[in-house]
Amino acid sequence: MRALLNQRVTLSFRSSMKLSFAEIPTCKIILTYFSNLACRQKRIKNMQRSPRNEPARAISALPLALLGGISAEVFLRDYWQKKPLLIRNAIRNFTAPLTKREVFTLARRDNAESRLITCESAQWQLQHGPFSSRALQLPASTLWTILIQDVQHFSHEAHALLGQFNFLPQARIDDLMVSYAVPGAGVGAHVDSYDVFLLQGMGRRRWQISTQTDLTLKPDMPLKILAHFKPTEEFVLDTGDMLYLPPSIAHHGVAETECMTWSIGFRAPSKQDFCVAYLDYLRDALRLPGHYADPNISVTHHTAEIDVGMQTRYAALLRDLPSSLGDVQSINRFIGCHLTEPKPHVVFEPPEDELTLPAFITAAKRHGLRLDLKTRFLYDKKCLYVNGEVHLPVRGTWQALRQLADTRALPGAAFAGAPTRHTWLFARHQEGAIEVSPAA
Repeated sequence: MRALLNQRVTLSFRSSMKLSFAEIPTCKIILTYFSNLACRQKRIKNMQRSPRNEPARAISALPLALLGGISAEVFLRDYWQKKPLLIRNAIRNFTAPLTKREVFTLARRDNAESRLITCESAQWQLQHGPFSSRALQLPASTLWTILIQDVQHFSHEAHALLGQFNFLPQARIDDLMVSYAVPGAGVGAHVDSYDVFLLQGMGRRRWQISTQTDLTLKPDMPLKILAHFKPTEEFVLDTGDMLYLPPSIAHHGVAETECMTWSIGFRAPSKQDFCVAYLDYLRDALRLPGHYADPNISVTHHTAEIDVGMQTRYAALLRDLPSSLGDVQSINRFIGCHLTEPKPHVVFEPPEDELTLPAFITAAKRHGLRLDLKTRFLYDKKCLYVNGEVHLPVRGTWQALRQLADTRALPGAAFAGAPTRHTWLFARHQEGAIEVSPAA
């Protein structure tokens, strides 16, 4: 469904500044990176053979009801990015993170990304929220769907639902989106460029899918709707049923009753978008001394001409780009920042009740900490990444901060320890990225 929203934002670092990097010798940078990366992957492969990893591998081999009784290992081997999987009763007695009324409330908020898709007499329309209550009272002749993206920014229960997919890296998960539809409504046949799990909430929705290669779109439409959709399989999903679709599988969902579908979507940036974001990142990382100089310039007879000598001197400035920008550390730091960069509409507010450091420590030890609903916190072997910023872990803090990133919470008992940990967490609290857990 998400691919239909032509307005879906592509992230980049400080994209308001536009520079041309067409002349940057990226080939050398990329070759250096992958050469170093190959050595690193070999070391990781040897580590994975270690006996200490056996308990984790045993857990990943256990059957999961969420995946229809197969293990995460089998799912990733046989289905992930390969073929669809229908799972009946993936979540028994499923209770949705939000009610219909709460979804409509979100559609009225200006800090939630909402879309209204309507179809009447074969005429499609796409509108952007926020919406008034009256705007959501449409005529009975109109087929309509309301979509809310990033529901996890507003609900701890939504984050808990995403947590059931923790056999996949957090960095791959994009968001949880909810789709409310009246009977007969849908968003048209389409394809997505990413993996998605379609979990049925209240009501029933009929899904048709196809592996067709004809992806021609209907012209002059506000949505990316396939012109020649030819379904080969069809399923009706009831509450708790789930359909996994890999990228590029054509699908069409139509509500058989009033219904809500919860869509767990995964990040899949295009190569173009990702490389442009990296070039934006390089602009801030570069620290190159020197200036253009031409002490031996000759008298010009054509004042508007860019002569070969000038071109050579300017090109030399680009050739002096340090190859170190292509090493594993530089690129990996960019990856961490890119994967945690908040979407443009996300804003973090400092806590309303400002605490001093001693008061924060006392509260954290008593109640524990948890990440703000909008916070993205990831890590690699050397660095921490919080909401687009890189941090170097201080000695004595690594284990606790990894626990906070993995589970999105840190119990009070784990908070005790190095004062440097307290200072780092307090700084993130003041930024609005971390909050004290509410009293039980």
